[in-house]
Amino acid sequence: MVCSFPGKAVGVGFGGKGAPAESAKAEAPAAGDDDDDLDLFGDETEEEKKAAEEREASNKSAKKKESGKSSVLLDIKPWDDETDMKKLEESVRSIEMPGLFWGASKLVPVGYGIKKLQIMLTIVDDLVSVDDLIEEHLTAEPHNEYVQSCDIVAFNKI
Repeated sequence: MVCSFPGKAVGVGFGGKGAPAESAKAEAPAAGDDDDDLDLFGDETEEEKKAAEEREASNKSAKKKESGKSSVLLDIKPWDDETDMKKLEESVRSIEMPGLFWGASKLVPVGYGIKKLQIMLTIVDDLVSVDDLIEEHLTAEPHNEYVQSCDIVAFNKI
């Protein structure tokens, strides 16, 4: 073992020797004086309780104000090339839900003269589920007259 060590070796023993008794005795009276300030059981004072309640209240109000929003890009595919795409878009935009806001749309060619509707929408995450929107509204009566299927192209948190 190397005996040269930079600094003082206080409380370090070699070969089974314990720490020097002098340093332990010197620290014991200092710790005994602070017993009144030390709370071993974690009892909170009234001031600490009030401060904790205020922090919780401010955190709850901040969480309520910040409901998440998401931007979604949907591909809505028609049944065939004879489907009226203007009526399909009108049918899609006629769906109204709290927290659902329709955005820009365009027709994108798929092939063989068939075009799909690509539409942007913004949702409030707490109020609207995209899966419910697709399953219960877009691919259900009366919209399924025009809509064959829907795909989520992009889903971004705002």
